[in-house]
Amino acid sequence: MDFIRSCGTLVHPTSFPSEFGIGDLGNKAYRFIDFLEETHQGVWQILPLGPTGFGNSPYASYSAFAGNPYLISPEILRKKGLLKKKELDEQRISQSTRVDYDRAYEIKDALFTLACKRFYERNDPDEQKRFRNFKKENASWLDDYVLFMSCLIDSGKRPWNQWNEGLARREKKELQAARKKYRARMDAQYWVQFEFFEQWMALRRYANKKRIKIIGDIPIFVDHNSSDVWANKKYFDVDDTGNRLLVSGVPPDYFSETGQLWGNPLYRWTELQKDGYSWWIDRFRQMFVMFDAIRVDHFRGFDAYWEIKADAKTAQNGRWVKGPGEKLFVAIEKKLGKLPIIAEDLGVITPNVVRLRDRFDFPGMKVLQFAFDDPGNGFLPHNYHSANCIVYSGTHDNDTTLGWYNQAPDSEKNYLREYTQSDGTDVSWQLIRLGMLSVANQAIFPLQDFLELDGEHRMNFPGTTENNWLWRYTDEMLEQIDRDRIRHVIAISNRNSRDARIDSNLSDISAEEP
Repeated sequence: MDFIRSCGTLVHPTSFPSEFGIGDLGNKAYRFIDFLEETHQGVWQILPLGPTGFGNSPYASYSAFAGNPYLISPEILRKKGLLKKKELDEQRISQSTRVDYDRAYEIKDALFTLACKRFYERNDPDEQKRFRNFKKENASWLDDYVLFMSCLIDSGKRPWNQWNEGLARREKKELQAARKKYRARMDAQYWVQFEFFEQWMALRRYANKKRIKIIGDIPIFVDHNSSDVWANKKYFDVDDTGNRLLVSGVPPDYFSETGQLWGNPLYRWTELQKDGYSWWIDRFRQMFVMFDAIRVDHFRGFDAYWEIKADAKTAQNGRWVKGPGEKLFVAIEKKLGKLPIIAEDLGVITPNVVRLRDRFDFPGMKVLQFAFDDPGNGFLPHNYHSANCIVYSGTHDNDTTLGWYNQAPDSEKNYLREYTQSDGTDVSWQLIRLGMLSVANQAIFPLQDFLELDGEHRMNFPGTTENNWLWRYTDEMLEQIDRDRIRHVIAISNRNSRDARIDSNLSDISAEEP
């Protein structure tokens, strides 16, 4: 993906309308792509797509490689002949502006059981050939993942370091016994991943065909309770049975007075380097199968990361430790070539982080909600020193622009009104306009800001684990967006995606809406 001048929308698939409790990759996802095309946008940015664990957070996943099964569309399964209309009708619930995770899991687990059984029973030759190829091409992570999930489900989803010690240590005899015991459950997990990637890649082809590129998201750290750590303990700061020793987080900052204690096990970078960073290379390779570009979350952690003892209660008492720096990205570039990577460079950024970002020409991020405390603030458009950046009104970690403005200090409100020569009654669109007219190559805005929604529609509160990742929109909300206004500001800011060149290797593959 060339970071040419264009614009787009940030919204996660869980936020799509649905009658099954959670947004998915079905016809509402295709309708959203159509909305981007209708408004001449060229970018769709999402959050991580992995299977979510604790708190339903996309940043706490059971795998850095797998897909979230609950994004699978039951309607697509019906069109494939794996489900019946009556079976879907019995499970439908009304649309809502909040994800109902518990109900969605209950509904989809029941439907997936039926669909999986029919998939294996009909034994379609073409389908089975694609299935075999999928398993072969992804064996490096998939085999461990399906066994991990089978054991995890049987344990009531207790963390793997609380399983029996032999299984936690991955002793050969225990692994063999588990594969035998969970054969049927593993077969179901193989099918779920196959179906997720079939649906996701079809959606990506549809987007690329309409000249829309997808920006994915790769968290720097992985969750402790994941197949990645269980299967690759030597790369992570855990003891022989999997107990965490040192964990990740950030010191006190804009979002939290006590910092953020993420709790992910830290990497043993020396061990990773011995293997030529092969695990990371495989991870990036997988991301670029799925996306046209990726945002690397907490990019500064590659230069230096905040190390916290595993038994700490907050992130206040930690220390900065040197990360792999450019050695990692040199290794990745040597194997995979120059990649379209976006550096999430928010927070306290040192000159070394800037040098690392600029060494590989990674665009950084500018967030307008952070801009209005001082004329010299680097997030103000007149202070952008390069077009090689992406401007946002806010991200998934911010309040909506209207919610932010309603709670902002009077001094910041006054400066924003002066800066935009406005009275503040149209603040969401004022920031959209500022970002669009800036020199930044990319301008991306949360869908909530196009909808001019208040803080009740916020996606995430950093540093908290409850009531996050819930926001959804309805069909009516999407249709009410002022498309002419979007097209106008895109036109005057020279960001029309119809003038953009698509160079994705998937762009010439035809795709049909399900």
